[in-house]
Amino acid sequence: MSPTTPQRPGMHSRNISSSSFASAFDVARSKLGELAFYEEDDDLPDISSSESAGSLSRDQSPSPSFEISDGGGSSPASPISPATDPTTPVVADPDVVDNFAFAFDIDGVLIRGGKPIPEAIEAMKVLNGENEYGIKIPYIFLTNGGGKFEVERCHDLSRQLEIDVSPGQFICGHTPMREFASRYGTVLVIGGEGEKCREVAEGYGFRDVITPGDIMKANEATAPFRQLTAAEHKNSRDLLAGRRGSKVTKLSDIVIEAIFVFADSRDWASDLQIILDVAQSKGGRLETRSETFDEGPPIYFSHSDVLWSAAHEHARLGMGALRNIVETVFTDTTGGKKLNTHAFGKPQVATFEFATRLLQQWRAAQHGLTESEPPATVYFVGDTPESDIRGTNAMNEKSKNEWYSILVKTGVYQAGTEPKYKPRRLVDTVLDAVHWGVKREMGRRGVKGGRKLSLDEKVQLGLV
Repeated sequence: MSPTTPQRPGMHSRNISSSSFASAFDVARSKLGELAFYEEDDDLPDISSSESAGSLSRDQSPSPSFEISDGGGSSPASPISPATDPTTPVVADPDVVDNFAFAFDIDGVLIRGGKPIPEAIEAMKVLNGENEYGIKIPYIFLTNGGGKFEVERCHDLSRQLEIDVSPGQFICGHTPMREFASRYGTVLVIGGEGEKCREVAEGYGFRDVITPGDIMKANEATAPFRQLTAAEHKNSRDLLAGRRGSKVTKLSDIVIEAIFVFADSRDWASDLQIILDVAQSKGGRLETRSETFDEGPPIYFSHSDVLWSAAHEHARLGMGALRNIVETVFTDTTGGKKLNTHAFGKPQVATFEFATRLLQQWRAAQHGLTESEPPATVYFVGDTPESDIRGTNAMNEKSKNEWYSILVKTGVYQAGTEPKYKPRRLVDTVLDAVHWGVKREMGRRGVKGGRKLSLDEKVQLGLV
């Protein structure tokens, strides 16, 4: 499937390998009714003083507990990320270590302003075997970013890092939202460039996707300081025509069942206005106003990062800032009513738990490590203390294996400042992080650098 030609929902089922990431997600979708939700305070247990404990500001911010089946059998193929073809058994690579691995944030760690951080390319080479020990180290990517099909983002990352990146080793902020496609009918999707997030949502299986452009096209007075461009007007859909056989004659006949902020807003003022309009509506009906302000549909954000690392020398405002504004303005305009929104992504522990299962599948599918236990240590490299480091430290408290947090200075974190959530290791770049993790693992085994290890030595040292 071409990254630029996403499939629409409604395609027939087909069989895919149970080892693929897509199949795992489809199994999870079939168990939607079994999804457990986490309170943020439950997801992020108090961390010891050495890890800078703290509590989140939200009373409720659930994210689904993803469950991936290791069993066989067929399931409806996902229309969005079967980027892994049906696979045949992979012979274990004797150079691949099975007791430690890496997981990476992307923006501010590997990429900045759409361009690779120079050390990132070298770091990938080290992981892929260009190191003094002659070992290959499994790795995955876990980012709060989004706004594109996963396969498209992997295509971009492959080009930027000069490696092959598969959706089987990739999680983005809105990936979990696919689990809600069968729960909600008509949804409002916010964010991203043009129609891309609508296409992603439909690719996930959402049946009726409305965007802010559709609403502004139907009523130009919705956002008084914003006019759609000719292209936006053309691409936006007519909400009063062709709504799947329903008798819709006015906007108030349309009911929004949920709001999903898939990616960062490109028009904060208009998106804020429309989100608040729906949040304050009578049961999600467009252009109505509740008298109690407690009838609105649920609102989901793909992550809660207030800041992120872009091309500018200083961190830029992210989706978490919009989330804060939505909640604050809702309270200010409803006489003090509180709005509870929900967020996915890091630092939610459920996201890291899912990453653990994804890593295990990737090690089996790509490296033939089908019989091994999960890696004893996962080194997570991030640039944001509030999400990357906080989530990794919380996961380490809960997990049976070790999650080791490493903070780099190439992104949100500003060198010389005291991070609110303290990493196990602070380094300059992602290459330093990889070198540190490898050195730590070798040091544990009394191995000195300077030469490649033989297969017998790798076995004796417990590396493979």
